[in-house]
Amino acid sequence: YVKNQFEATRDCRTSNPFSEWFWGGMQYQLEHHLMPTMPRYKYPALVPLVKKFAQENNIEYRCSNELRLLKDNYMLYVDVAKAPADPRARASASGLTI
Repeated sequence: YVKNQFEATRDCRTSNPFSEWFWGGMQYQLEHHLMPTMPRYKYPALVPLVKKFAQENNIEYRCSNELRLLKDNYMLYVDVAKAPADPRARASASGLTI
């Protein structure tokens, strides 16, 4: 479970206090997935422990700057939008078909 969380998500390195506030705790995505019931105001103190754990267990700790994350997410949405529809997928709740 823990290794999967390290591989499936990443943290965001914010560039200033406004960004830290604006991301609203989402910049600590890995810490949230590892300890979802922990109050988010404690996440910053948890980061060094998570990094140390990753290093000691030869697991990559992934953290990207905010612009890179926004670009990566946008490109993912573009790729998904261009992907062919899965004919096995259920119709939407509205019943409309394309």
